[in-house]
Amino acid sequence: MSRINFVINGQERTVDVDPKMKLLWFIRDTLELTGTKFGCGMSLCGACTVHLNGQAIRSCTTPVSMVAGQEITTIEGLSSERLTPLQQAWIDEQVPQCGYCQSGQIMTASVLLAENPHPTDGDIDQAMSGNICRCGTYQRIRRAIHRAAQEV
Repeated sequence: MSRINFVINGQERTVDVDPKMKLLWFIRDTLELTGTKFGCGMSLCGACTVHLNGQAIRSCTTPVSMVAGQEITTIEGLSSERLTPLQQAWIDEQVPQCGYCQSGQIMTASVLLAENPHPTDGDIDQAMSGNICRCGTYQRIRRAIHRAAQEV
């Protein structure tokens, strides 16, 4: 066990944890923040995407030791008061079907919009290419990102 300090969703935390534990399981099982999902366990599908210092990472293969002294944001931490324009666009465009991949999709899209507030279709396709939607809602995802970009 190691003592690890970090910030998650704006709150400073210090915990004793196995440094090899995957960040995904730490977030879900230890912190009980269940919005981040397990998909493949190999960083291929994007369901487990969270932000580490503002960058999208796959939490299923990231050891918790890598977040020491850093800032993590999960889907629960995107907004505490109301929906972000991106989350509202997701609803307005009726993106989710099964919904399983959606937190990872939104976390990836939010980094895209932070880095590129007015992305083209090509920019969106490239940024989102690592996130798999088994329901195939890619066109709605693209429309939601464009809608959110108009709000920013």
